[in-house]
Amino acid sequence: MADPSSYRPKPGQIPDSPGVYKFRDEHRRVIYVGKAKSLRQRLANYFQDLSGLHPRTRTMVTTAASVEWTVVATEVEALQLEYSWIKEFDPRFNVKYRDDKSYPYLAVTLNEEFPRVQVMRGAKKKGVRYFGPYGHAWAIRETVDLMLRVFPVRTCSAGVFKNAARTGRPCLLGYIGKCSAPCVGRVTPEEHRELADDFCDFMAGRTGTYIRRLEKDMMAAAEEMEYERAARLRDDVEALKRAMEKSAVVLADATDADLIAVAEDELEAALQIFHVRGGRVRGQRGWVTDKVENVDTSGLVEHALQQLYGEESGDAVPKEVLVPALPEDPAAVSQWLADRRGSQVSLRIPQRGDKKDLMVTVQRNAQQALGLHKTKRASDLTTRSRALEEIAEALGLDTAPLRIECFDISHLQGDDVVASMVVFEDGLARKGEYRRFQIKGFEGQDDVRSMHEVISRRFRRYLQEKERTGEWEETPAPTGPVPAVPGDGDRDAPAAEESREDDGRPKRFAYPPQLLVVDGGQPQVAAAKRALDELGIDDIAVCGLAKRLEEVWLPDDDDPVVLPRSSEGLYLLQRVRDEAHRFAITYQRAKRAKRIRSSPLDAVPGLGDTRKQALIKHFGSVKKLRQATIEEICEVPGIGRRTAESVAVALAAAAPAAPAVNTATGEIMEEDDGGSTT
Repeated sequence: MADPSSYRPKPGQIPDSPGVYKFRDEHRRVIYVGKAKSLRQRLANYFQDLSGLHPRTRTMVTTAASVEWTVVATEVEALQLEYSWIKEFDPRFNVKYRDDKSYPYLAVTLNEEFPRVQVMRGAKKKGVRYFGPYGHAWAIRETVDLMLRVFPVRTCSAGVFKNAARTGRPCLLGYIGKCSAPCVGRVTPEEHRELADDFCDFMAGRTGTYIRRLEKDMMAAAEEMEYERAARLRDDVEALKRAMEKSAVVLADATDADLIAVAEDELEAALQIFHVRGGRVRGQRGWVTDKVENVDTSGLVEHALQQLYGEESGDAVPKEVLVPALPEDPAAVSQWLADRRGSQVSLRIPQRGDKKDLMVTVQRNAQQALGLHKTKRASDLTTRSRALEEIAEALGLDTAPLRIECFDISHLQGDDVVASMVVFEDGLARKGEYRRFQIKGFEGQDDVRSMHEVISRRFRRYLQEKERTGEWEETPAPTGPVPAVPGDGDRDAPAAEESREDDGRPKRFAYPPQLLVVDGGQPQVAAAKRALDELGIDDIAVCGLAKRLEEVWLPDDDDPVVLPRSSEGLYLLQRVRDEAHRFAITYQRAKRAKRIRSSPLDAVPGLGDTRKQALIKHFGSVKKLRQATIEEICEVPGIGRRTAESVAVALAAAAPAAPAVNTATGEIMEEDDGGSTT
């Protein structure tokens, strides 16, 4: 535990101006990011008597080992920089809203020649118009099915679209009138884009215009005695009205607004957001966060606004944002939102009327979400805590192993030998810290020797990091010979580690585990322990989990530790071991597939992946590329005559003498697009 006075800045050193500050721990990892109108006044609050600090703030300042700051011109710049740093460094003491699912959106791909309507999840893409999010994907599909009658926009995948264009026959939706069939030229690209724009306008809330226009056309058709057309228009109007009824009017003035509500207790907070467009609720989502910093409702709201709109722009930021409490500096936050939208944004607390009533509904949803989350998490925390305690008791550890690393070796009959390292913290997988290794110290199959190499490489990086940060005055002398093992590219090469700046982001091998688990029995455990001994590391517990009888092996013990089959500790060790095995075999299979997947173009010197892909895309397959002339090859962008000649020579040399035959079926196997016959 650090004493905050040991790194407190000198009097007068901190400027009295707006800025953003970072606290770092002893490993130089950023653990907290904050902003202030006056850096001097704000930072002074952290260096008062520890007894006067909030327990969470006290934990943060005693975990930190240094503080630094950056001066900015305005509070708006401070807000933007704070958001950028929180996103980049992921500080452990900052509030971070998390979600247990990926909400589906209704997306229109306006960046394509023929825009497509589809369900999308995950990160938003440039040039795509999004509506939602929705609670369920089926709700989107029901709405789209009703609207395609009026706006027959393409919904098919790229493969189906290309196949229809090639055969000249549209898909089923084209035959039943729910697609305008641009694939076969029934409409021009301009006409299809106009349909897509009308679809977007309707989804954005401009519904009255289309309803009135269709009703007018229906009456005109009836007067002209075109009763079939009038009936079709009548059905279109009914379809649009049914689609509108799926989201009832909640604000009569056709407001575009987001309503945010917070439910909280001492430890956690739940956030609910209702997206209202055109007076109707178009989407809803919720987040939950641990209150790892001393933050009130206004601070929770500010963090939510940063996360909600930090990557948005234009109409994705509504004209009005209704919140239960205003941020500490509402003017700066409003200006930041306005900059992202490109026009004025109103940030306020609803006081009366429909908006206040709707806020009560959002608040009720937040309370229910917090209650449900606490019920689920109580069970999870209890189980994980019991599992860690059982492991500590069975292995004779002083404390529960909060960080567990597990290693596994994978190969196929001695070829493509690789290893995996998976990390579990507090009983949960920390996938961002998984690592993969290629075994390069020797050739052939030797799991014990491979395990020794991997453990040596992993913890040699750890010792290098400790020496670099000055935690040790000098690296301890090893107790035995440590072979010099080459790194494997960007996975664990020391050069990559040493070249990285001290920017606060987590290093690859900077943190040691409390428990090291290997997949195997006595030989693998002995190899791992020997690797640690050679490096002078004696404060990390080691064990192995053998698959045959699920026995736990400890170094220097002739008999294994047998945990009960119903033990939560054994179940956690099995999960860790199985995850390491899955990660290793996935990597091994990928390497093997890459090795056996070859193409005649690989023999062309200087021809990289980008130009290979350009050639295949231009001609469609290696077979057609082989039949092309040098002049035709030169037509591909980026391919000069000399390269084209090299390509032609390589393909001619690799031309098969006879077609391959499937001996089981007697079929002639033609080359695929990659140029192989496997």
